[in-house]
Amino acid sequence: MDFRNSPAIYIQIAEYVCEQILLKKWSLGDKIISIRDLAINMEVNPNTVQRAYDLLQQREIIINKRGIGYFIADEAMDRILVFRREQFMKNELPVFMRNIYLLKMDFKDLKIIFEDFVKDNFKTE
Repeated sequence: MDFRNSPAIYIQIAEYVCEQILLKKWSLGDKIISIRDLAINMEVNPNTVQRAYDLLQQREIIINKRGIGYFIADEAMDRILVFRREQFMKNELPVFMRNIYLLKMDFKDLKIIFEDFVKDNFKTE
């Protein structure tokens, strides 16, 4: 995984886990990849993944079943949307809005670009 300069790496890992759930690559109630395996896959220290999992537990997105592993909470979708929206509004939207203003872009044009992006990149239900 290519990490950005901000936010912190553990938050980016938490966002990755959330994205897997939102994209339905990982299902509600399912066991998720272990801390050690995710650390190896992402080439980070296991403590960093532990911190991400701790954050997701605090947000009640995942639950730890001692001795078995981590599982996706049944109510994870709504909690993920709240968490990811907070992160987006705090970290990404200000830069995006600044660029829209500086480049004198029109929201009508952005809407068309967004709709084309969704159509080209995501299956609609």
